[in-house]
Amino acid sequence: MNLTERKVVLNIACSLDGYIATEGDSLEWLFDVEGQEEANKGIEEFDQTVDTVIMGRRTFDWVMEELKGENPYKDKMTYVYSHSSKESSVNVRYTQEEPKHLIETIRAQTGENIWLMGGGVVIRDFLEANLVDELIITIAPVLLGTGIPLFKNGHYHSKWILKGTRQVGQFAELHLMRK
Repeated sequence: MNLTERKVVLNIACSLDGYIATEGDSLEWLFDVEGQEEANKGIEEFDQTVDTVIMGRRTFDWVMEELKGENPYKDKMTYVYSHSSKESSVNVRYTQEEPKHLIETIRAQTGENIWLMGGGVVIRDFLEANLVDELIITIAPVLLGTGIPLFKNGHYHSKWILKGTRQVGQFAELHLMRK
């Protein structure tokens, strides 16, 4: 893969009404949906196409808590956006870097695609900087009514081309490319 092909891909699940978590950061609603095993296989397949993960601190903390401190991305470089200073480790780097500068730095190295995982503020910042190349949004058949929205208010008007759709268990997956 050459440097210009290293895409930033937002791959995330949300509720039918567009929330990525409850107001209390819970994802229990997501794991209760039938077909979770199939959805996990899709994430595992996608995981093989990336070598870099970008997420916010709350998302990283949630993952680490759920997995009792075991980093599931230890074979990938992980960038965690955080306003508080934390000690970086071998494959985890805490950052406050402007998204554009971070992506330029990552793309200057050979490698695979870049997984933009979330949360909402990080997604908004990357969309506002026009850095997201593809969207893979997996929609769960659940209405939450309130929570943390997938797309926070921002200045990122953009157009997308539908690359494909598929049903994964009870989930609907949309795959879009920037127009």
